[in-house]
Amino acid sequence: MIKIKRVYDEIAESDGSRILVDRLWPRGLSKDKAKVEVWLKDIAPSDELRKWFGHDPEKWNEFKRRYFEELKDKKELVGMIIEKSKIGTATLLYGAKEEKYNNAVALKEFIEVQKV
Repeated sequence: MIKIKRVYDEIAESDGSRILVDRLWPRGLSKDKAKVEVWLKDIAPSDELRKWFGHDPEKWNEFKRRYFEELKDKKELVGMIIEKSKIGTATLLYGAKEEKYNNAVALKEFIEVQKV
């Protein structure tokens, strides 16, 4: 099972493997307090794509298209998340305030399509 959660939200046992999928470490959060099992910064969108998108809902579909293209070259990292989700829960962590339009949501969608 794959879940999505903001890294600043309360940690729960049901989170399972906590995987940070942002390129940048979340502001004001210590590594000890975040309880991140794996930081996959290389699975995050490129800096260019991240800055272009800026969490703009009007750019969401184009962002996903471009991000999915980038993810095609990151099969090993995507596979790691898939494997963790087969063993138990894998929670994709993100730092953005935007809950609907962020790279963790897009990444989960990409993985779910891959698994079908």
